[in-house]
Amino acid sequence: MAAIFEKRRYRDFDWLLAILATGIVLFGTWQIYNAQPTANYWQKQLIGLAIALVTMLVVALTDYRKVVQYAPAFYIFGLLLLVIVLIPGIGLKINGQRCWIGVPGVGQFQPSEFVKIPTILMLARQFGKPRQGPLSWKEIAIGIAILALPVGLILLEPDAGSALTYFPLLAVVLFLSAIRLWIVIAALVLGLASVPTAYTIGVKTGFIKSYQQERIKVILDPENADRRGYGYHTWQSILTVGRGRVFGTWGETEYSQSRLKFLPEPHTDFIFAVTAETTGFVGSISLLIAYVLLLSRLFSNARRAPDRTGMLVIMGLIGGLAFQIFINIGMVLGLLPVIGVPLPLMSAGVSSVLATFIGIGFAISVRMRRFVN
Repeated sequence: MAAIFEKRRYRDFDWLLAILATGIVLFGTWQIYNAQPTANYWQKQLIGLAIALVTMLVVALTDYRKVVQYAPAFYIFGLLLLVIVLIPGIGLKINGQRCWIGVPGVGQFQPSEFVKIPTILMLARQFGKPRQGPLSWKEIAIGIAILALPVGLILLEPDAGSALTYFPLLAVVLFLSAIRLWIVIAALVLGLASVPTAYTIGVKTGFIKSYQQERIKVILDPENADRRGYGYHTWQSILTVGRGRVFGTWGETEYSQSRLKFLPEPHTDFIFAVTAETTGFVGSISLLIAYVLLLSRLFSNARRAPDRTGMLVIMGLIGGLAFQIFINIGMVLGLLPVIGVPLPLMSAGVSSVLATFIGIGFAISVRMRRFVN
């Protein structure tokens, strides 16, 4: 019986999902090298990928249901990390944000990336029980509280971009937990109607900084934006994307926008612009197809989950990944303000890659136990 179970475990391992994720990271590493060939970002990315693959395998071979039982402990530990990162001398302050913790001999990691996983597990634990009716106001309030704690700490860093990526986690879980339709419609209408008021209050209170206001104005009125000021990032990104045309600038990388230092943060926030420049429309579409296949594979695993908890874990991951992809590409194409959201599996950053592979490990763990009671 044990031998049969072991064969089934390896047979049910989602190799396609692991290969897709690994392929995107390797493609991204190539683009990171194209963006910053003299730096060691691409080497760190490969080391991060190796660590992520081992971690993904460990998580996949662990019963996700047992991990979900200890979700509160992981969640509290994550909140402690978000508190620690705010302490001067421990949390590293870069570009005005205290988002990283330095690790001697290793480098630095970003707790806000890792805390997404215990947040998803907590939401899945709370809403994963069998249901017979719509959500109550108390249950909705508990879900909001689970999300509010990490988001509030992240806003203190301040990192509005990372905080924004947490909201789809709750939205997906609530939507799949029989929330009343009129609440969804009311929330959408209220949210859209309150945007101008929230913006005005944010400007007057100083919560929305002057540079953030200018980046929003660049999107609303791009023709009159200061292309040498706060509109610089957006315009350089658009120029970089357009330079790639259909097939990219093969053999002309030494004259690229990133290597000539025109494009800011080409290895992180604007890695998609580098991809569009070096591989053109063909490469960009190929990357988007790879993302679609990755998300489709995750969705297929969610449909075959043995219980609601496993389904919610995977769907929370899908919501977070899809939202980040949409925000980053919209930002690169000048359709959305620049808010510093990395492109999953592509942008340089060991923390982001490792956190994403942990989530993928949970998705594979759910798939491997779809026939286990």
